[in-house]
Amino acid sequence: MASFSVSSSSTIIDARAPPSRQPSSASASSPSCISLPTLPPPPIQSQNRAAKATAYCRKIVRNVVTRATTEVGEAPATTTTTTDADSTELPEIVKTAQQAWEKVEDKYAIGSLALAGSVALWGSAGMISAIDRLPLVPGVFELVGIGYTGWFTYKNLIFKPDREALFQKVKNTYKDILGSS
Repeated sequence: MASFSVSSSSTIIDARAPPSRQPSSASASSPSCISLPTLPPPPIQSQNRAAKATAYCRKIVRNVVTRATTEVGEAPATTTTTTDADSTELPEIVKTAQQAWEKVEDKYAIGSLALAGSVALWGSAGMISAIDRLPLVPGVFELVGIGYTGWFTYKNLIFKPDREALFQKVKNTYKDILGSS
């Protein structure tokens, strides 16, 4: 049975290795030793911090406003460098969301609903993941889903009168939720 051990000096000792053929009798009875190369030192954190500080200083330098003057008595000509924040505008959807948030009267209730919704979404994802690990259950659910999709397509989407009735039902539900305006 081979036995390997690692000592603190990064040396592996193989007990099954044949003894070395040196004239010394003490070395013939000891196991063979193999030395491992040492690992490089870990990276120094201060170099990483220095790189971040340099990048931050370069970012500050880009935001400097310069003013060039001409000869005495003439109006100064100004040139400015554009920053990333000045040149980019918010997308339209963000502006719309900000305006809608400003119109909300009960922001605490909306925030609570958003938090409760995210917790419910997280919980349901965990529950679905747990069900998915059970044997045979995911396959059965997949068959049920395929069957229901086929039934729904046959019942509501194939024929024109059924399709129009479905669209009307969706529009009525939409009006009921948002109100008729």
